[in-house]
Amino acid sequence: MKAHPVIEQLDVDPLDPDQVVSGEPETSELTLLETDDEGTSGLWQLTPGTVTDTEVDESFLVLSGRGQVIFEDGSRILLEPGVTHRFSGGEKTTWTVEKTILKVYWIA
Repeated sequence: MKAHPVIEQLDVDPLDPDQVVSGEPETSELTLLETDDEGTSGLWQLTPGTVTDTEVDESFLVLSGRGQVIFEDGSRILLEPGVTHRFSGGEKTTWTVEKTILKVYWIA
């Protein structure tokens, strides 16, 4: 698969070392739109590894990659191209990425 040139514009957004469970994952992001009412949308990427997070109120669509998100209650979602999800915000998650995840997100 050939990557679109916009991928080269993603800026590294260092993870808090306390979030890293295994591997050497890195996140990067490109904000595409910010609205007057604090809405944001953009591209976000996570390289292979396992990290923890506390989610914000966000919807996303996975564009490429493979992995899973496991919630505190043990439920999980598979991450692969075409998968959409909406986080309610405040959810504690563990992201395990096998193949670099690229998603488009929007926060309202």
